[in-house]
Amino acid sequence: MRSRFFFAAVLLAAFVPVASQAIAADKVFGKGVSATDTMLVSQLLDNPEEFAGKVVRVQGTAVGVCAHRGCWVALASDREMETITIKVKDGEIVFPAEIKGEMVIAEGVFTIIKKDSAAPKKACPKDEQGKHEEHGEEAGSEKVGCQAVYLVAGTGAVVLADAEAKTEVKAKGSH
Repeated sequence: MRSRFFFAAVLLAAFVPVASQAIAADKVFGKGVSATDTMLVSQLLDNPEEFAGKVVRVQGTAVGVCAHRGCWVALASDREMETITIKVKDGEIVFPAEIKGEMVIAEGVFTIIKKDSAAPKKACPKDEQGKHEEHGEEAGSEKVGCQAVYLVAGTGAVVLADAEAKTEVKAKGSH
């Protein structure tokens, strides 16, 4: 009888860690996400003016995380060479470096910042903001003008644990 109990205990001890890994929970940061429509990064970047100042919920793979304070995470688009930065207030939310490579759904206010390409730390003068868009005046031009920087002022995020949930976003024809 004792050997059966011992065998059952050993078997249970071996099985519990495997089961707990299989039932891993999503990791929630900040307020999490509450908006119902999740969009792809490309959908957000295709029509930035439509979403400016609005709460958005966007999904992508974490490809970069702030190494100093975890105050931002960059999400890859479904198209090559596109990312969106989720910027949070320092210390309120801290994204750990370990989420790099994981699927993330983030929520916050989509923001467009117009910067002077000649002095990136300066905002464009108000009268210049509409004149020179993202790609500048013309190819080879010395003066590029204002460039748009897109980011989400993040209020929360969820790192998805379940592989099936990672395919949650459906490509939408309309936003």
